[in-house]
Amino acid sequence: MRQLGVYIHFPFCLKKCHYCDFPSYQGMKRWMEPYLEALFREILEWKGEVCDYAVKSIYLGGGTPTLFSGKQIARVLEVCFKSFNVRKDAEITIEANPGTVDLDKLSALRGAGVNRLSIGLQAWQDKHLRFLGRIHSSSDFVQSVMYAKEAGFENINVDVMFGLPYQTVEDWLETLEKVCSFEIQHISMYSLKVESGTPLHRWYEQGKFSLPTQEEDRLMYYKGREYVSGFGLKQYEISNFAIPGKECVHNLIYWHNEEYIGCGSGAHSYFNNERFSNTSDVEEYIQAVMNGTQRINYREKIGEEDERFETVMLGLRLVEGVNKQRFKARFGRDIEFYYGKTIKKLMKQGLLIDDEVSIRLTEKGMDIQNVVLLEFMQ
Repeated sequence: MRQLGVYIHFPFCLKKCHYCDFPSYQGMKRWMEPYLEALFREILEWKGEVCDYAVKSIYLGGGTPTLFSGKQIARVLEVCFKSFNVRKDAEITIEANPGTVDLDKLSALRGAGVNRLSIGLQAWQDKHLRFLGRIHSSSDFVQSVMYAKEAGFENINVDVMFGLPYQTVEDWLETLEKVCSFEIQHISMYSLKVESGTPLHRWYEQGKFSLPTQEEDRLMYYKGREYVSGFGLKQYEISNFAIPGKECVHNLIYWHNEEYIGCGSGAHSYFNNERFSNTSDVEEYIQAVMNGTQRINYREKIGEEDERFETVMLGLRLVEGVNKQRFKARFGRDIEFYYGKTIKKLMKQGLLIDDEVSIRLTEKGMDIQNVVLLEFMQ
């Protein structure tokens, strides 16, 4: 049976963060219940198309999915279990913001089948949280983790950010120290990106703050990577670190360029050699699903050449790299047949390693991944 990931988008937020360019919205509480009804209908519509697939991951993302009650999330998962062949060992993740969960809600989520929690801390220091527009404090985070453990969660990820304006290396290491003190199973560490159309971008353009230099940004990354390794968190992808066996199944689906479907407004899918996405307008999405009209606003057929490149591009984000046997099984020929010259050139430059099992980036290659990918594009 072929394997599949399912992503479900919850676009609602109490307050939109200053750096966020995701399709999420604040002040739309009245649309939450109609949105769920549309979501149920869309999930059920997928039933016939994916009956030959085993679902190995369900990821509830946002937005802030934990704005919904435990009962509402349980209903969403119930519809998923009715519509899909969900494996008994499937990873079921929900994103949670500190301050939007309590023990009752987390216990209800655990009882509904959620077995992995992803908590968005971003920074320990409240001054950085205020600058980012986060609604929580570090003490809210501590409370959320304690509740999660009490509710029985044994697989917890924490998102943290470095390269923030005015953030020192000491601030960054303090954030990691506090997170690691809770014996967390997974950490995702991201460098702040100032995305156009966000309040942060507007302030940056107005010269209201400056960003760390590239050297300072890289130093934080290296120090962070080294620090978490001391707590048994092994790097398995450029931005992700886990206790062995706790790597995120859902993210590995993306990086192995495997199939997944997305439900909800703005959700993306990669299915049956096509990439497509739903409209990100919540009201438009609800009306389209309930009226049976077109909800997809983007669709692209992926040819074999593009699929090969995407498989390499995504696979090189992983520390294990692109598995040569898996590549051959998928495309019928060795990776060297398509990219032999490029691989040799990049190996000479000290950017790639070929260890017979896989093609993977060196540490130097990871730092300039975009340069490596440009070579593969040519």
